[in-house]
Amino acid sequence: MILCCGEALIDMLPGETVDGQHAHVPHCGGAVFNTSIALGRLGTPVGQFTALSTDCFGQQLSDALAASHVDTALAVRSERLTTLAIVHLTDGHATYSFYDDNTAGAQLTIDDLPELPSSVSAMFFGGISLCNAPAADSYLALAQAAQGRFPIMLDPNVRPGFAKDEATYRTRLSRLLRLANIVKLSDDDLDWLFPGPDPIEDKARHVLTVGPKLVLLTRGSKGATAYQIDGTEVSVAAAKAEVIDTVGAGDTFNAGFLAALNDGQRLQQAAAGALSHTGLNDCLSFAAKVAAVTVSRKGANPPWRAELSL
Repeated sequence: MILCCGEALIDMLPGETVDGQHAHVPHCGGAVFNTSIALGRLGTPVGQFTALSTDCFGQQLSDALAASHVDTALAVRSERLTTLAIVHLTDGHATYSFYDDNTAGAQLTIDDLPELPSSVSAMFFGGISLCNAPAADSYLALAQAAQGRFPIMLDPNVRPGFAKDEATYRTRLSRLLRLANIVKLSDDDLDWLFPGPDPIEDKARHVLTVGPKLVLLTRGSKGATAYQIDGTEVSVAAAKAEVIDTVGAGDTFNAGFLAALNDGQRLQQAAAGALSHTGLNDCLSFAAKVAAVTVSRKGANPPWRAELSL
């Protein structure tokens, strides 16, 4: 299975009460949670390592993971509260305010790290779980233990406003970039990681000099490009969609790419930067197709495999 490592939280999405008053409605979310859910719905064997609260929101998250066939046997159960993310939407684009002090996810420690079973075929890291200690340092330690044993994909999904110490956050992400085989980045991520006037394409290629063998650059409606260590570069257009909001779009893209790799038994090839031009194109195209369904819906609601043939 693909083991996704990182946060599961509650997105409080804008809504209305029955009498028309402004409200926020709790929906399951978190970048790594969304990727796990999307993989499960695509039929890919998947598990999530995270900390789940025993509160009502933690139960909501546990039930949602189970409903999408995500294995939570390795997850840690905690009596601390669940992280809440207040979602603000402007023209369909999301920004977030987080309530995360002393939560189950924030207080994950190195002592909570699991022994990795032989069933793991690849690992995925990302999201706000990489921002702050102790959880962020624990996930880094898990990635270090996994390096060389399993292909590692990383999506930093940079949230500098969430990090309590930006310098430490930068250092941690730099170390994770060196550990990862596959990295997915947005143009905003790259501009934050590598400030300066260089073209975004040059920044993406620069990531390959740090350690990863394959870099995926997503640019919203402008599509996505893969840069491989052997010099292969492939671009695909964004799949057409009527955009409702972008919550979970990048997370679903990650899942689509990993699912396509798994379907074609290409995880090891991708980790080595040895995919063919056709292989890269197929995986990128599938990821874009899956993400297009998510942006056509309210909130992070990835499609089931059967929906993609409709």
